[in-house]
Amino acid sequence: MTMALALARQAEQSGEVPVGAVVVWGNQVIGRGANSPIQSRDPTAHAEILALREAAAKVGNYRLEGACLYVTLEPCVMCAGALIQARIDRLVFGARDLRFGAVRSKFRLADSELLNHRVEIVEGVLGADCLALMKNFFSTRRG
Repeated sequence: MTMALALARQAEQSGEVPVGAVVVWGNQVIGRGANSPIQSRDPTAHAEILALREAAAKVGNYRLEGACLYVTLEPCVMCAGALIQARIDRLVFGARDLRFGAVRSKFRLADSELLNHRVEIVEGVLGADCLALMKNFFSTRRG
């Protein structure tokens, strides 16, 4: 999660919402992502999607069975869907996203019994740090 936080800070330095994500397979980091939809002019350039793309390219398969995704903020609907499609085994996230969160706050997509794949979810890891980063980012934008 500390690596994901560092990526979130990089996103913040670029003027993006500070979200970072890391895919780990075994003991190896195989994918990294920092939010960049503004800079890349790509609405799908969320940290999780970028980390999944890099991981899939590295292993040569879109299925990432056995992998764990660490992300600083609860994934949105798009990212939760991508976790399911990639067959991610475990999601570890820091802070809930009360407006758009799709694995706990608004929806429970990633471990829904209606779907053919369920992701194990662990929340709150370095949650205070992740939440402080988000609050600081938005307070400086709005204040």
